Amino acid sequence: MNKNYARFLSALFCGFLAVLFTANALTPDKEFSQVENRALAQKPQITGNTFQLPPLSGLFTSDQGGDFFTGKLMSDYETYTIDQFVLRDTWVAAKAYAEKLVGKKENNDVYFCADGSLITRFDEPDQKRLERNFGYVSKFAGTADIPVYFGLIPTQASVWDYKLPQGAPNYDQDLVLDAAQSAVTGATQIDLATSLNEHKEEAIFYRTDHHWTSLGAYYGYVALMEGLGRGDEVIPLENYTKTTVSTEFYGTVFSSSGVRWVKPDEMDTYVPEDGLDLITVSVNASGLEERKARPFYDKSYLEVKDKYSMFLGGQQPLGIVYTKNTDKPKLLLIRDSYSDSLVPFLTPHFSEIHLIDLRYYKTSASEYIAKNGIDTAVVLFSVPNFVSESNLAFLR
Repeated sequence: MNKNYARFLSALFCGFLAVLFTANALTPDKEFSQVENRALAQKPQITGNTFQLPPLSGLFTSDQGGDFFTGKLMSDYETYTIDQFVLRDTWVAAKAYAEKLVGKKENNDVYFCADGSLITRFDEPDQKRLERNFGYVSKFAGTADIPVYFGLIPTQASVWDYKLPQGAPNYDQDLVLDAAQSAVTGATQIDLATSLNEHKEEAIFYRTDHHWTSLGAYYGYVALMEGLGRGDEVIPLENYTKTTVSTEFYGTVFSSSGVRWVKPDEMDTYVPEDGLDLITVSVNASGLEERKARPFYDKSYLEVKDKYSMFLGGQQPLGIVYTKNTDKPKLLLIRDSYSDSLVPFLTPHFSEIHLIDLRYYKTSASEYIAKNGIDTAVVLFSVPNFVSESNLAFLR
């Protein structure tokens, strides 16, 4: 390589960096990514405490002093730079294509499966946190004056493990389910794994999202009712009318994987023959009720990327569903977003269904039960969400 050609390549590379630097400087920051369906990091704020010197006794510790000396400022700025990088979505997709071209079967912890399914790898959980979370459920079951039930929902990484690339590292979710059997006391445990595994050949999960489909939620409903000792009340699937509401659903796993070559999912709803005549009420994090009618299926979300929020209208700190079955018991579901598509199946069996998401509504579950006359409580999470949940201390 002669010197002129080397200089040309150096100049070209420097010019490329200059263009990227200028583009990043001139492009306004975004607050939200529609593709990834999440809030993006914003520029860290410099305050009077940012450069606060640590005490002499803490010079070599990481949890004293201002953000600059603890390293938090640099970490936050790195996250901000990555999130706001110009054409971020294009670069993420390009990386996924490059991984595929060289024969890799994974990108950003998502496996590319032969049938077009995208399955998020499940890593070994933090055992201390897991034991702590089991303990919170046990303590709640011991203090609540009503029957408490506990269920964990295995995800694609478990039920669809036969679709994973050969030899793909993936922690066995059955180990978490087995640990729950011995670690959680006082709560009657609900076996959702058997029901889902019996139907693993069906479309019970989305291929591009981490949630179960409405069909998967139906089988979860069957398992839940059997666990509650009310299996004889289950409404047969053939009594429901299936409606395909979208054929263009790309979920969260599609977004995080960078994969852009798989076909979209279909979204279906199942409505009982007598329809749904319900009112939902949400309560904000300050405890103030914001009463308004919310359809179970808010189809306005079908026009945006976050189509899964069609179920119950998206995230709610606390949602209360009032049914016309006033002679039925009241149910409290302490849950994650998997319950959004599950609730419509439960409405014939309860007078009220109270939905608490502890990420946003931090309240004492025992006090809530007493205040609202709840008859039955169910703690229901997907396995990945439960092992990483940091708010179960509010189950007091």
